[in-house]
Parts: sequence; structure tokens; C-alpha cells
Amino acid sequence: MRTPLSQVRGLGSAREGTGHFWLQRVTGVANVPLTLFFVVLLISLKGADHATAVAVLGSPVIAIFLLLAIISVVYHMKLGMQMILEDYVSGEMAKVLCLMANIFFCAFVGVASVFALLKISFGG
Repeated sequence: MRTPLSQVRGLGSAREGTGHFWLQRVTGVANVPLTLFFVVLLISLKGADHATAVAVLGSPVIAIFLLLAIISVVYHMKLGMQMILEDYVSGEMAKVLCLMANIFFCAFVGVASVFALLKISFGG
């Protein structure tokens, strides 16, 4: 129920909560097998030399699963931090700046990770 004051201020539901909730849950569920795959891959590469690691990471199947893991984990991180920032940062300007920093940081981490994996995969 909206009060007349909240209608004037424009406060209330942004109607994005359900979508955000489901994206957080879907990426969380996707991260379970992808993270397990990553951990098993790391354990299997323990003690391997550089050439072996590059050969394994250059495999198309391995690279695709790692790309999926990077995208899912980074997007999940972005959504989680966004929720924390929206809930706990007071002041509109500080909140906007923190949300922008979150987006830029997650984009940087994601792009750098994808670039590194593609460089290894394509033998660059």
C-alpha cells in the first residue's frame, strides 16, 4: 500500500526484485557444478608443467566450461555486491558511486579473465 507521500517522492517498488532474486539463484545453482569442475581441474593440474597446463586449458571443452564459470561467477558476484550496496550504503550519491564501481570492477575482472583464457586457448 502506497502512501500519498511515497507517491510524491517516487519511493516504492522498482518492480525488479523478483528478476534479481531469480538471477541470483540461477547463477548460484550454475556455480555449483562449474566451481566443482574448476576445483577438479586445478587438482588434476597440480604438479603439471606449464606446457601441460596450457595444453589442457587450450582444449575447447575445457575452455568453454571455464568461460561459462567465469561469466556465471562474475555475474553472481556483481548481483550479490549490488544487493549489499543497495541495502547498506546510505546516501544516494555514495550508493550510485558504489554501484558504478561494482559494475566497473566486475566488468574488469570478467574481461581480464576471459581475455587470459582466450589467449591461452588460441595460443597467443
